[in-house]
Amino acid sequence: MTEDLVLLEEQARRFIDAEYVPHLERWHDKGMYEREVWTKAGEAGLLCATMPEEYGGAGGHFGHEAVINRELSLAGFDSFGAPLHSGIVAPYILHYGTEDQKKRWLPKLATGELVGAIAMTEPGTGSDLQGVRTSARKSGNGYLLNGSKTFITNGQHANLIIVVAKTDAAAGAKGVSLMVVETDKAQGFRRGRKLKKLGQDAADTSELFFEDVQLPADSLLGTEEGQGFYQLMKELPQERLIVALHAVAMMERAVALAVDYVKQRKAFGKTILEFQNTQFVLAECKTEATIAKVFLDYCIEQHIAGQLDTVTASMAKYRLSDTCGEVIDRCLQLFGGYGYMDEYPISRLYRDARVLRIYAGTNEIMKLLIARSL
Repeated sequence: MTEDLVLLEEQARRFIDAEYVPHLERWHDKGMYEREVWTKAGEAGLLCATMPEEYGGAGGHFGHEAVINRELSLAGFDSFGAPLHSGIVAPYILHYGTEDQKKRWLPKLATGELVGAIAMTEPGTGSDLQGVRTSARKSGNGYLLNGSKTFITNGQHANLIIVVAKTDAAAGAKGVSLMVVETDKAQGFRRGRKLKKLGQDAADTSELFFEDVQLPADSLLGTEEGQGFYQLMKELPQERLIVALHAVAMMERAVALAVDYVKQRKAFGKTILEFQNTQFVLAECKTEATIAKVFLDYCIEQHIAGQLDTVTASMAKYRLSDTCGEVIDRCLQLFGGYGYMDEYPISRLYRDARVLRIYAGTNEIMKLLIARSL
């Protein structure tokens, strides 16, 4: 934590506490964040922190992104899609886009004028990205995009969507390309329903439909077709590191909530904290959260240095999300019946954390990737 990271941490915390936290319950009840949440984040410099200044970003490294994401999660803002917008969508454009694409899209992503999403998953295709059926076939000077996607984060607000599509159906992984769709200009694009989920109620996870969407030639990310699978594989370690980061922040928050509760709640004439079982459970949970954070910090250091490999990122995603579920479950138990009540933050935390073991590649897929290194 260098001086600039500490200052960013303080700035982000003050902004989130003032602008977001007072509205959190309303947004959860409504099941959606308001659109201005994005523009406010952009005005505060909390979007695209790692993008170069020449493209409207803050010119930072992943450590800056990590600090912002951590503060969002510590404040209970786990459903907000900014980590995907800034840490996944924008890097695809920076790393693989043409100069014109970078200048056109990145500054608007940094201000929140554009909200980013990436559309990978299809109704019949999850982790097996080679099996996507969405197609982008040549049509005149551009492409004709057809297909459907599901489980898309930022699906209701997104107006810039990177779509995983087949430009050559017969070429397997080599036939996959990434197409960038600006939805305001896309006839034939349709948003489906906002999906009702177990947790993360305010996240606008949605279905998306593309029916003969005519795209210009420069909608292809980069200059060459068939590079999509390679591009996806190169960026997935950062996506998995972002999931691990949220897992650690969520378990830290769970421990803090539990400690605060057991200090106040009384049973049999003394606080719950005075029982040895409570002390042992929380001692174990705090230890697990601390070990997790040390490994996470190591992974972040490796990533900033350009040395984080796919196997280590997979280890972080799998192990820390698993540990997060275990820690939150044990903390919720200390609340007794109140832990099951939705009005208590620990209840929402329990539900929200479950998806960490599923998205960005299931933990079973992570184990396969790790096993290949043996």
